[in-house]
Amino acid sequence: MKLFGTDGIRGAVNTHPMTPETVVRVGMAIGQILHRNNGKNMILIGKDTRLSGYTIESALTSGICAMGMNVTLVGPLPTPGVAYLTKSLRFDAGIVISASHNPFEDNGIKIFDRDGFKLSDTIEQTIESLVINTKNGLTLPHAGKIGKAYRLEDATARYIEYVKSTISRDVDFEGLKVVVDSANGAAYKVTPLLLAELGAEVISLNDDPDGKNINDHCGSLYLENLSKAVISHRAHVGIAHDGDADRTLMCDEFGNTIDGDLIMAIWAKELQAQGKLRNSTVVSTVMSNLGLEHYLNREGITLLRTKVGDRYVVEKMLEGNFNFGGEQSGHIISLAHSTTGDGPITAIQILDIAWKSKKPLSELVSEVTLYPQVLKNVRVARMQDFRSFPEIVSAIAVAESELNGTGRILVRPSGTEPKIRIMVEGQNKALVDDIAERVSGMVERLMA
Repeated sequence: MKLFGTDGIRGAVNTHPMTPETVVRVGMAIGQILHRNNGKNMILIGKDTRLSGYTIESALTSGICAMGMNVTLVGPLPTPGVAYLTKSLRFDAGIVISASHNPFEDNGIKIFDRDGFKLSDTIEQTIESLVINTKNGLTLPHAGKIGKAYRLEDATARYIEYVKSTISRDVDFEGLKVVVDSANGAAYKVTPLLLAELGAEVISLNDDPDGKNINDHCGSLYLENLSKAVISHRAHVGIAHDGDADRTLMCDEFGNTIDGDLIMAIWAKELQAQGKLRNSTVVSTVMSNLGLEHYLNREGITLLRTKVGDRYVVEKMLEGNFNFGGEQSGHIISLAHSTTGDGPITAIQILDIAWKSKKPLSELVSEVTLYPQVLKNVRVARMQDFRSFPEIVSAIAVAESELNGTGRILVRPSGTEPKIRIMVEGQNKALVDDIAERVSGMVERLMA
């Protein structure tokens, strides 16, 4: 059975593959593959705030140490913080225990290599083979060669200092009022403290994790409360993360949503103006709005698209020697600063652009016109190819004919959940709404 999806291993806790038994074998496989005869033989492990984080952390630690490697635990820390510390402290790998934006009942495992990038498909397949093949493949060392577990107490402070270092020391956000929604997740300390240290007045929401309230009607998937808080507090901006803070979405001073496409538009224009946008190119996914592409083209910037998943964006960036990209969902990657989506860095870079231009977010995005876009997520009984249903294929073909080049329809399976995701966008909102309802209704009727 396949372990890895588009963003590591993920699933409901205590069901395959997120059982303690399987996670121990995942740890053993990682330990065997990465063990070297010389060097630190040390793996960094961080997590978000889920109740199951304790179980998964213990199981991984047990498996890795059993194979002779050592472990350093940092506790709750954003995913990009783990990637950064893995590289800067010269660990052999970094692991994040998180199911990102999923509810607390789920959990997952993301693995970064020593340079802070997510593992290649080849290494993931090797780990998967060792985990699934229980008859052979894992060789336990002598008792005197097993590893130890350590704890790094100042990981949060180290990461905050690094994030601050990505903007000029002259920048002071004094007078800026910011609402932060940390989703009761891994950034519940980081982002409020980071912005306060930079001089901002911070109203902090959902910063009291109890193990079960992560992503619970809060954070980047639920911007309604952030929008209301920005308006009621008369704040200048709102910032929301997902559970592991590799995403950031924002609200302007009127409570309007600033999604990942608009964030990329602001940041890419600034990089282009500074001559720092390598090859005048932004890498995004098939989900990014046509309006973003048209705006970037007017600015002399090319938009390249990949399939959905920030790892594919990063792969394309490395392949083409590009340095900036991201996803509409809020994974924004600037290789000058990080190796993966970094929510806190994204937030302060956008605030820095606004601070230097002396313009509110509403004005910074006023030149970008996004087309009406509707997203539908249909939970299905089991993952199967929707193209095996002729009625769904026919409905998509009819929709494409109706859009007639003025929009797009994209139907795809989720890489992390048993869902079919349907995206429709175009210049005619009524037609977009109608197509989204028809196609999602058919998928639900045939596959749910």
